[in-house]
Amino acid sequence: MANDPDAKEQVLVLIDGHALIYRAYHAFQDLTSPDGLPISAVYGFCRILLTVIQELKPEYILVTFDHHQPTFRHAEYLGYKANREEMPDDLKPQIQKIKDFVTAFNIPQFILPGYEADDLIGTIVRQVEMRPLGTNPELRTIIVTGDRDAFQLVSERTHVWMPGRSKPVRTQDTEYDKEGVLKKMGVRPDQIIDLKALMGDASDNIPGVTGIGEKGAIKLLTEFDTLEKIYKTIETENLQISDSKHPMLKGSLLRKLAEGYNDAMLSKRLATIDQESPITVELDLCRLAAYRKDDVLKMFQEYGFKSLIHSLPADEFEQSVQGALF
Repeated sequence: MANDPDAKEQVLVLIDGHALIYRAYHAFQDLTSPDGLPISAVYGFCRILLTVIQELKPEYILVTFDHHQPTFRHAEYLGYKANREEMPDDLKPQIQKIKDFVTAFNIPQFILPGYEADDLIGTIVRQVEMRPLGTNPELRTIIVTGDRDAFQLVSERTHVWMPGRSKPVRTQDTEYDKEGVLKKMGVRPDQIIDLKALMGDASDNIPGVTGIGEKGAIKLLTEFDTLEKIYKTIETENLQISDSKHPMLKGSLLRKLAEGYNDAMLSKRLATIDQESPITVELDLCRLAAYRKDDVLKMFQEYGFKSLIHSLPADEFEQSVQGALF
């Protein structure tokens, strides 16, 4: 189930649990178990998990989940995610089933009141990237998610892997490095939070600067690099809406930026993944170990997941037999 432990570089996979749950739920709608229970999200999550294990071959793996309690972002801005619809009734009972599958695979689960799943992922990424050079094992971190917020964490040693969609347009599973993020989003990973600060994010109800869309935000960041440099230019050059001679910062755009300063700074804070949440990960406890195959098979049979059985990794017994034969 894992890479060679003696290999120079090993893979750590961090799974954004709720992001994948929602993606799976919408991708496989209307699936039911043999006894008629809704099972779309469970099937989709298990399918993605098995694909991740097969394709990314992680030595270490863990799953993070959102906590139901409000986060520090809600405390700062009551409107944060206020536009989100309540979790669908047929999805709610599937959450625990998914967690049961994760447990059967012996994969650690992390959840913390006051923080979102990607805050925990961001903290783990920071801890891994702070390891001194030459620390054994050398790790490449891959974040598995359907949420583009994670693009801000992409670096030389940290990538984002997004499972493909079947609708509205079919897409392939894609791993994003820094160049991939730039091509996809039009800005570098370190500019993602500034992009959101300017254009906002309707899915999270992050306001951004009223009147500035994605194209305008990308153009500004291409010219000025950061949100702070935009406002520093306005301040140092004492640009006035009525008579600005700046080639870009003038007229209605300057007015929008001036009037939207507070919203821009608030939006940047809301969009920034917290990389200092109070968790510490012991790498050895996240090693992808032998899983409880009997439990997994029992659940697969109960839910009618016959098509996934062939994707299960070989257990320790099967591996030992293969080793003896070959």
